[in-house]
Amino acid sequence: MSVVAKRKNDPEGLKKRIIAGALKAFAEFGMQGARLEQIAEHADTTKRMVVYHFGNKENLYITVLELVYQQIRQHETGLNLSALPPQEAMIKLVEESFNYHATHADFIRLVCSENLLRGRYISQSARIQALNKSALDVLDDILTRGRAAGLFSDEVETIDVHRLISSICVHHVSNRYTFSTLFNRDSNEDQSAARNRRLAVTATLRYIRRQ
Repeated sequence: MSVVAKRKNDPEGLKKRIIAGALKAFAEFGMQGARLEQIAEHADTTKRMVVYHFGNKENLYITVLELVYQQIRQHETGLNLSALPPQEAMIKLVEESFNYHATHADFIRLVCSENLLRGRYISQSARIQALNKSALDVLDDILTRGRAAGLFSDEVETIDVHRLISSICVHHVSNRYTFSTLFNRDSNEDQSAARNRRLAVTATLRYIRRQ
C-alpha cells in the first residue's frame, strides 16, 4: 500500500497532523492571523480536509488549546511528587515547571495570544477548566504535607503559589528578548535560564516557608 493510500485510510493520523500544523500556525500568527491554508500545508493535506475534521478555525483553535493544556498538566502529574518529602517535591515542581515552559515556547505564545483575545476561546472549553484542576491539586498536596510537617505557612493560598511559580516561568519565555536586550546583555541564554530557575525556586520557598 502506498504512503498516500495509508494516509487516506488514517483519519486519526491526519487529525494529529492537522492539530500539530495548527499549533505551529496559531503560535506564530495567533488565532486571527493564522490561515487554514497554512495549517493544511503544514499537515500535508487540503483546506477541505481541515474543515471536514474540525468544522472551522475557531473549533480547531480550541482543540489546540485543549491539547497544550493537557500536555503540561500531564507533565506535572507524571512527576510523582507525592513520593517526595514536601520541600523536595516543591523544588522539583518549580524546576520542572520552569524547564517545561522554557522548552515549550509555542505553549507560551498560545497563552499570550489567548490573553490578547481576553480569554474568548478558553472560556468556551469546559475540558480545559477540568484539566487545570490538577495543577492546583498537585500543588495543594505538597503544601498540605509541608504544613503538617511544620515547614510551610498556613497563611498561603494554593492559587497564589501557582501564580508566583507561573509568573517567573512565563516571564522567562514571553519577555526573553526585550528583557535580555534591556537588562542582561552580558548573559547568554543558558546563564539566564539557570539564574531565573534559581530565582523561581528561591522566591517560592521563601514565600511558603513558616516564619
